[in-house]
Amino acid sequence: MDRLFRGLDFLLNLEFSRFNNRIERHVDALEKALDTGSPKVTLILALVTGTELHPDIQSLLNHEVGKRNWAEEMIDYKVVDLRGLYREILGEHADRSITLEVSLDGVGKETYPYTAYYGTASAAEIAEWYEVHERQLFTRNIRDVLDVSDVNNRIRATLLEQPEHFWYFSNGITLLCDRVRKKGKGAFVPGTGAGFVLEGASVVNGAQTVSAMHRAMQRNPVSTALGRVLVRIISLEDCPHGFGDQVTVSTNTQNPIEERDFKSRDPIQIGLRDDFALSLGRTYVIKRGEPDPDPGSGCSMTEAAVALAATHRSAELGALTKRDEAQLWDKENYRELFGKSPGGPLGAHRVWRCVELLRTVRVTLDHQRNNLFGRAASAAGHGDLLITHVVFRLLDTEGIDEENTDWAAQLSRVPELVVRALGWLVVTVDIRYGRKSHILTTSHTPERARLVARHILERMTSGDPAPDNADYRVDEPSNGRRTRSTSAVNVLVRARRIPDGPVLEFRPVTRMDRQHLPPWIATVPDRGRAVWRNDTARPLVWEADGEAYAASPLVRRMRGEAMDNHQQVQGTLYWHIPGEGSLYDIAKELRAEDELAAEEP
Repeated sequence: MDRLFRGLDFLLNLEFSRFNNRIERHVDALEKALDTGSPKVTLILALVTGTELHPDIQSLLNHEVGKRNWAEEMIDYKVVDLRGLYREILGEHADRSITLEVSLDGVGKETYPYTAYYGTASAAEIAEWYEVHERQLFTRNIRDVLDVSDVNNRIRATLLEQPEHFWYFSNGITLLCDRVRKKGKGAFVPGTGAGFVLEGASVVNGAQTVSAMHRAMQRNPVSTALGRVLVRIISLEDCPHGFGDQVTVSTNTQNPIEERDFKSRDPIQIGLRDDFALSLGRTYVIKRGEPDPDPGSGCSMTEAAVALAATHRSAELGALTKRDEAQLWDKENYRELFGKSPGGPLGAHRVWRCVELLRTVRVTLDHQRNNLFGRAASAAGHGDLLITHVVFRLLDTEGIDEENTDWAAQLSRVPELVVRALGWLVVTVDIRYGRKSHILTTSHTPERARLVARHILERMTSGDPAPDNADYRVDEPSNGRRTRSTSAVNVLVRARRIPDGPVLEFRPVTRMDRQHLPPWIATVPDRGRAVWRNDTARPLVWEADGEAYAASPLVRRMRGEAMDNHQQVQGTLYWHIPGEGSLYDIAKELRAEDELAAEEP
């Protein structure tokens, strides 16, 4: 269990080199998922027996998940038993057909050209569907439950806070079935209640609604039970071949109206669009679906809102945006962003300059990530809005609304300020919340973001030199000094911690490494292996050429050949003993043991 949650923490901190090489092909997708507003992670526990999870394990799971979900529901877990594993292995070939009993009030019927029923069902009954059948309910759907979507959270919130309004707010649920039978005796009477038995049933639209009802029922069954929803049942018994697929695709490709869409009709946005054109000669896109302009020629309303949130006087608004961009269009938040301005009505100059600042911060952080890993890489990835908030406070913004302000001079200061702020961000989070806390959580939590931003501003205005994140950098100074890589090798050789002969694996550390090195190694797999020998000068025998190397020069050569980068690096970060860690990590453990032994009487 400890390894499961350690792996989870490594994942959330973007420490992908902690895993074996099989994760490399998934890293891009993982980074994109973790960069979403509110990423959701489901831990899968596979049991090779038919027994249930032991209560002690269940309690431990709940405790560890709860520790990580104190700010938002980010982590969940699912137990898959032997039967579930069998289904997963067989995939679509497994027998997933289910029979579903449905009770509807106010039932109506369509007979031409195909048979369908519609009516209202209770949230309690729909939650029971999911309790019994789980994801088998969605076998015909083109997508499963999208737990990473803010839609699920909004549905659940409505059920918990305004369940009596849910029928009016929801688009409903569409069910397909192979055959439908009326349950009970008597003829069908339109407008009354009726029960149905659906053979081969599947929810093809409304998966989020079903899942959210189940979760809301677990949290507050009394409130959720008041919720009701419109349900459509379409029988495929007499339909032509392929009609079910047509229903599935059509019901999932109609774009719902979002709160953002209503804001595009706000006179403020229309005014900004005109001001961008007249004052700046640039484009301001306000309607969703219109293509965004090229970066140099304008921006979208959404990008502007994010930039205004990042530069708002309180870092809390940026944290809310990181968690869920949809909150930008909440009435009060929207008014804070677009309805107030120290210099009067919000103008194109201020909006565009805030957008330019956010873009400059993100470009600088992206460049910094090329040599960072672990917590610092996570801070560079997740801390963009928080750092933009800090940098904005340090710039001269007095004339930001004026046409002739030299904003380019202010932007020229940004890269240096970003590097300093990034150093203080990691250190501040480590001190306040511990080195095992997640940077992602801080960037998403308004209270934490506010406190951390205030502390960073205090440190940066004090004149103290900023931390350099040395523990999370792969680059080394080329000044001839003794490097940490050399020191790590000396520690390992002196202790004879590793016997002669083990084969070490090469694992890329930074995002740039992961982009270039795995394809290069794949063409000659021996490039990714080296044999260890206890030699302080050249401990690695590279299988690609049989020659002995020090760790750093070997990695530097590999990076040079793969991506024309000959930068000095800490080579011991890259070479791993499978199941034990990198040479750097193993040496670090030895040092810690020595320090502990020295403290003992």
